[in-house]
Amino acid sequence: PPRSCEDYWWEWKHCRALRHAFHHYYAHGELPICDRWRDDYEACRAWEKGHSAAAQVLERARVMEKQKYAPVWALRKKPPPDWYLPLDQDKPN
Repeated sequence: PPRSCEDYWWEWKHCRALRHAFHHYYAHGELPICDRWRDDYEACRAWEKGHSAAAQVLERARVMEKQKYAPVWALRKKPPPDWYLPLDQDKPN
């Protein structure tokens, strides 16, 4: 797996914490769904114990789902030509 199993365990425990649940409910209007972290933890443990095929399929599907979205920002090859000039913060639009 790309991460250690303890990372998934910590994320699951954090997701279930009262403070996180309160903040998530305040921000989004619903309680957080923490089942995904638990499933990832169990799949990671299954993979570590016996390299099970089911755990490998779950992990591969999760990684592919993460990679299917394009980056939000276009990456630059070099900085803009006027990067060293001061910003026009004092000028009106």
